[in-house]
Amino acid sequence: MTHLVDPRSKYPVIAPPKQTQPEPGLDAEMTPKADLGIDSYQGLGRLKGRRALITGGDSGLGAAVAIAYAREGANVAISYLPEEEPDAELILKAVEEAGVKALALPGDLRELKQCQAIVEKTVEAFGGLDIVVNNASRQVWHERIEDLSDEDFDHTMKANVYSAYRVTKAAVPHLKPGSSIIFTSSIQAYEPSETLLDYALTKAAQNNFSKGLAQALAPRGIRVNAVAPGPFWIPLQPSYGQPMEKLTQFGQDTPLSRAGQPAEIAGAYVFLASDDASYVAGETLGLTGGRPTP
Repeated sequence: MTHLVDPRSKYPVIAPPKQTQPEPGLDAEMTPKADLGIDSYQGLGRLKGRRALITGGDSGLGAAVAIAYAREGANVAISYLPEEEPDAELILKAVEEAGVKALALPGDLRELKQCQAIVEKTVEAFGGLDIVVNNASRQVWHERIEDLSDEDFDHTMKANVYSAYRVTKAAVPHLKPGSSIIFTSSIQAYEPSETLLDYALTKAAQNNFSKGLAQALAPRGIRVNAVAPGPFWIPLQPSYGQPMEKLTQFGQDTPLSRAGQPAEIAGAYVFLASDDASYVAGETLGLTGGRPTP
């Protein structure tokens, strides 16, 4: 008998209680807890022996990708802010339990030296680099553009755009044909919210950067793609990532009527990094709960 899983009910509709965390937020402090795939993701060896660097790999989407990559056989390095250490420890343990190498890279990617350092440390620890996932991002909502200070705007640009550019630039000299670079864009690149002007701008920039870079690196055998998530339940949301009235009904306005869980997105990153996607370059893979993307 065929066993089908209804995507509307694979995970419950969440109605998170009112909650606020200090930026950048922790998975460990979220209510309800997000599914990172720790108990559910089963690998098939599709990335065996590869060496991956994931920025923002301690929590949310990055954590789910780290777990999936490890269970697919890749050694995994994760970068994260020092205050995210509690989440990072859990993910690093899960990576090691998959029987591969784990590398912790705490530090602030708004700093050029840190962007360069995480690449060099990964190459040194793993003997090379094959997969780069530019996932680290900052998201803080503002009711009006007048409330968005130059300092805050600059903070978001450096955390999201500058870091992705700098990490990628440092990584490319180490990447060989068959390597893969993946950017975490967002539905916000296409449907910007009025309260997330700076964040949406950075996601459109990352999306555009991935497509231009794909044209530049494909002749060198390096594939570049992006993933555009919709409303996923991750620490960005309760740490000033959404107005409270949207938080308590998070994701319910999608065609699937629920928010996504990080475990649901991991397979997209595995696909784009694997040889199954050998003819995929310059693509943006949308996981939006049914919201259309161009």
